[in-house]
This record gives sequence, structure tokens and C-alpha cells, in this order.
Amino acid sequence: MFEAVDSPYLVLSDGSFSVARQPTGKPKGAPGKKQLKARLASATKRLSELQRALYAHDRYSVLLVFQAMDAAGKDSTIRAVLTGVNPAGCQVFSFKQPSKEELDHDFLWRTCRNLPERGRIGVFNRSYYEEVLVVRVHPEVLESQRLPVVDEAAIWQERLESIRDHEKHLARNGTVVLKFWLNVSREEQCQRFIARLDDPEKNWKFAVSDCEERQLWDQYMVAYEDALNATSRSWAPWYAIPADSKPYMRTVVAELIVETLERLGLEYPAPDPNDRSRFSRMRELLEKDRS
Repeated sequence: MFEAVDSPYLVLSDGSFSVARQPTGKPKGAPGKKQLKARLASATKRLSELQRALYAHDRYSVLLVFQAMDAAGKDSTIRAVLTGVNPAGCQVFSFKQPSKEELDHDFLWRTCRNLPERGRIGVFNRSYYEEVLVVRVHPEVLESQRLPVVDEAAIWQERLESIRDHEKHLARNGTVVLKFWLNVSREEQCQRFIARLDDPEKNWKFAVSDCEERQLWDQYMVAYEDALNATSRSWAPWYAIPADSKPYMRTVVAELIVETLERLGLEYPAPDPNDRSRFSRMRELLEKDRS
């Protein structure tokens, strides 16, 4: 299992993470938009190269998990970071309200079906973490899950334990799990909601429920703090990325993914010695055919 890339936004596994102490804006002295754009372009180019090596190496898979409050920029970040990556080596899944079939299984089942194969990058836009975030804030949802026993005093810690075990199992079997909480401020979210209302082409992104969920902001922050503290481990780290500046956020995410993949020692497989011994003869035949 790999060690997490160090970062000022890495959530440590000692339980010390505090939402209130996390920055939502880019730090003083951060590069401007032009520099960030250039760094993002460099990172996405490198990621494309690493994805090809990941596919050829065929020993690891990569799972990128994105969680955030509404309007934090999950969709646009996924799009910006993975631009240039071969679609054949990448798969993106969004998890919304579970279907009847999904409710007939345990809460990890629907995401397990969509885990990336070796050699591929999988992206979860929202994930099994919804079960300790949205469901925790709206515990009435548990009724639809038809669990045999529900102990509301224990169920969230039990689910967090299941998630830790699940992610450790994935890591032991070659899945590199990277988790990003895009930490947008309540004030910035408000501005983005207003912008959606002001732009007819973005009206479709706005839902009345968005404003209703804002009223539960403090409860969500408690749920996020508990979830990140309980499940950020070296083999499946959380990064709490400031999300008020989208260019900065996207660049940080892209560079963390690149640095993680560079640590894996990805190599293109060497040809079989028996095949290599025949390369000269094959070249002669091809050159003759070309002429």
C-alpha cells in the first residue's frame, strides 16, 4: 500500500481535522490565473502520459472520490483535470438517489459494481460517503433502506468502520484511493447559486432543494468532519481542497493526482524474450511488405 502525498490540505489520520480551521480560499502569494492555467495544462498533460503507463503496467487501478456541498465545482473539476485522458482508460460515475434495486443491497454494493479495473482511472462524483453525510443529516432516509435493526446512536460509526475496511481492502488489492473534499465557503456557495439564477443557461443547475439544504449547513459540516477524521488513512487519504477559487482548486487536485501516480513506479512491460528474438525477422518481413 502506498503512502499519501504530503500536502497542506492532507487530512491527517490522528483525528485532529477541524472543518472550522480549514481554508476555503487560495493562500496568500498563490499564483495568478495565468500561472495556474499553465500549471493545470502541464499537470493534465503529464496525467495523460501516466494514464497510458497505468494501462500498460496493468497492476494498479485508481479511484478518485469527489465529495462537496452543492456548487463547489465537482463536475467542472473532474472535467478540467481529466481533459486529455484517453476515455478508454477512464470511467466516471455519479451517484444520486439510490434505485429500488440498490436499496435491496448493502450501502456499498452500488459503488462496488463500478470500481475501476486494473489499468484504469475511476471517478466517483459523490460516493458511498453519501451514506454518512446526506443520510446522517436526513436519518429518515434509513427507513427506505429496510435495515433489520437501526441503532441511530451507533450506525454512523459502524458505517465509517465499514468504509475504512472497504478502502483498506481495495488498497491491498492494488486500487489507489484518493479522496477530495472540495471545501467551498457558505458565502461563495450563495454567490454561485445567485449566478445560476441570473444566467438562463444555468437555471437548469438550480433546484429549490439547494436552498433548503443550505439551512442544514452546520449539520453537514459536523458530518464531514467526522467522516474525514474517521476515514483518512495513508492508503486512502482525504484532501480538503479550498474551493472558493476554482482555478486554484483544479490545479491542486491535478497535481496531487500526478504526484501520486508518479510514486507508483509505473513501467511499460518489456516484450517477451522469445518475441524480442524474432523482432529482426518481423521487421524484415514488414519492410519487404512496405516496399
